[in-house]
Amino acid sequence: MAVETGFLLALGGMALASYACRLAGYLLMGYVRITPRVEAALKAVPLAVMIGIVTPAASAGKLPELLALCAVALVMKLLRNDLTAAVAGAATVGVARWLLA
Repeated sequence: MAVETGFLLALGGMALASYACRLAGYLLMGYVRITPRVEAALKAVPLAVMIGIVTPAASAGKLPELLALCAVALVMKLLRNDLTAAVAGAATVGVARWLLA
């Protein structure tokens, strides 16, 4: 199984860009005063990322994704744990796709 050079270059470039963004954020946050407003914004980032990931799949309207969205909402309502809800959603998509295949 051969891997194309272009793919490896793109993968390396994306990894480098991702690392550069993380490093820049870490270095630049040393100059930012953490006020309650900044702290609230930083706490909202994981939710924003999850919404960005889930929205395209949910808007497609396929059954496994919609079931997973319901499972995530239910787990969040009952347990109020982000990680548990994410795992429940991923498991629901996996099981639903397996059953519907």
